[in-house]
This record gives sequence, C-alpha cells and structure tokens, in this order.
Amino acid sequence: MVTRLDEKNYFNLLADKVREIAIRPVKLMEVCGTHTMAIGKAGIRRVLPPEVELISGPGCPVCVTADSDIDAFMRLAENEQVILATYGDMVRVPGTKGSLAELKAQGADVRVVYSALEALAFARSEAAREVIFLGVGFETTAPATAHAIKIAKHESLSNFSVYNLHKTVPEPLRVLASDKTTKIDGFILPGHVSVIIGEYPYYFLAEEFGAAGAIAGFEPPEIMAAILKLVKDVNAGVPTISNLYRKVVRPGGNVVAQELLDEIFAHTDAEWRGLGTIPDSGLAIRQEYGAFDAAKKFNIERRSVKLHPGCRCGDILKGIIKPHQCPLFNGRCTPENPIGPCMVSSEGTCAAYYLYREN
Repeated sequence: MVTRLDEKNYFNLLADKVREIAIRPVKLMEVCGTHTMAIGKAGIRRVLPPEVELISGPGCPVCVTADSDIDAFMRLAENEQVILATYGDMVRVPGTKGSLAELKAQGADVRVVYSALEALAFARSEAAREVIFLGVGFETTAPATAHAIKIAKHESLSNFSVYNLHKTVPEPLRVLASDKTTKIDGFILPGHVSVIIGEYPYYFLAEEFGAAGAIAGFEPPEIMAAILKLVKDVNAGVPTISNLYRKVVRPGGNVVAQELLDEIFAHTDAEWRGLGTIPDSGLAIRQEYGAFDAAKKFNIERRSVKLHPGCRCGDILKGIIKPHQCPLFNGRCTPENPIGPCMVSSEGTCAAYYLYREN
C-alpha cells in the first residue's frame, strides 16, 4: 500500500531530479485545467528550477467558450417556456449583458446539471416545456451529450435539444505548437481527454513541430514525472509522446466512445476565446439528429460582440501572459466579481493563480 509519505518522498525525488538535469530554459504548457489546479494546489511551480517554466493552456472548456456563444444561449432565457440546463461553471460566466446567474435571479428557469442525462430527465417530466442543454466541454464530456441525443431520438422527445459547443483538443495544440511567440518545448497532455482519444492524435506534435508531450495523471508525483520526462526529451533533442497514465489511457483510447461521437457529431470549425476560429476543432450535430440541434431548432444567431477592454483571458489561454500580468487580476476581477471566464471556472487559470497565490 502506497502511503502519502511515500508519495511525498517520490515527488521530492522527482523534483530533485528535475532540478539536477535542468541545464537550459524549457517552456512547458499544461493543457488541462484540472492539471492547472493540481499544480497550484501542490505548489509545483514553486519547487521547479528557474530554467523550467510552466504556462497554462486552453484546457478549460468554459474559458474558451466565446462571448458570442454565451450571449446566444442567454437570449433563449427570454422565452418563459424554456428550461436552460448547463454545468455549474457556465452559470456564472459573464457575457456582454450579464450572466445566467443574473437571469436566474430575474426569473429565468436556469438549472445546474452534472450531465446531459439530467437535462433529458427534465424533458421527460415537463413535456409542455422546451429543455435546452448547453453542451460545453471537450472529448471528455461530449460522449455523454451524444448519448443523450441518441436516447432523445429513440424516445422521440421533441421538447429536448442541445446548444452544442463541444470542442476537440488536438487542433488547438497544432495552433499553439506552430505559434512562434510562445515557443513551447513540451506539453503536459490532458489525462481525461486522453482516456477517450488515446495517445495517437498527439503524435503530430513531435513529428511535425519537434515538441515533446507527456500524458499525465493528476496526483503531484504523476505531474512531476511528466515534467521530468519532458525536460529529458528537450535536453536530448529527441521529442517523444509519452503515455505516463497507462492505468486509464490506452494507446487507441476508448473506441466505443469514439464511435458514438462519430455517429452523432461531425467535425466543424469552432471559435475559441484567444485562439480565434480553428478549423475542424468543433463537433456539430449531424443532420440526421438535427431535430435536437437547438441552434437550428430556434434559429439561434451568433452576433459579434465587443470584449471587455481590460480582460486578457484570451492571452492567458494562449500562454502569452500569466494571470497576474492582467491589469484586472485580483483587483476588479476576483472570484466574487469575475470579469472574465478564466476567473470563474473551477478549472480556470486565473482562479487557480488567485486561490493558490501563484505569481
């Protein structure tokens, strides 16, 4: 049985090894928001040598959701016959005209759910009302949304639909790897997403861009092991894609989940906060399931919006700056009064830096 003391000793051993071999500047990006929180909680940045820099990437689904999509979803709340269902983080994310939490306080029927299946249950129990689920997330949560849509079609639930904003991870990594301003040497790759897609979709990072990658778990020793592997690869000049989370991530991923995603969704272009529109990075509901596509069902129009002039959430998601370099951070923008989604989400980089005082 592995004790906490054993884990701490192993973590310290790995950290010592990183400090020992860090002979040149290395810039690593943790892609996953859960990794960002785990790194902050464990104080990993504080024990790394100055040569190793960790920056946070666009691994928070709430954070990368464009303001135009948030505003579009909020407009649906104007219909009193509509029940809006979404994840807890999305309720507090500010659009250009407030948040879903504010609309709820004004009487809109906004409900927090943990999965699309809960929204499906609302549609069954309240047949006289329209239930719209906001499908946000990466390959981790997209299969549950796909499953709900498939059930809704099987049960002919005409009052259920999804405003689908699901995105996929490999495509923005291509954008980041090719960006000359960030010059990322290696990526700590997301564990949850990789359970679904496996390790193969990341191979292009090493083959095309010479960037190393390591799929990691979420315990401090697992993250530090990934950092050590990446630093070794950079030092050797031989980038590899390593799966260090083999207890749950298979090389080919979860084939059943992949087949479900392919059945319900097709790849499409998607807008990412900070990264712009990325080709084939979104998942659109296929035509044969179009009756459950809220964007089509309610003719939802995405309108261009003006972003808050001081919020630099987009630059933070690209790794251009760190949260404390945003002029609003820990001043006008706090978890109690968030200006941007990076401060709202439980996986947001600004929230992690604020909570764990990383600066």
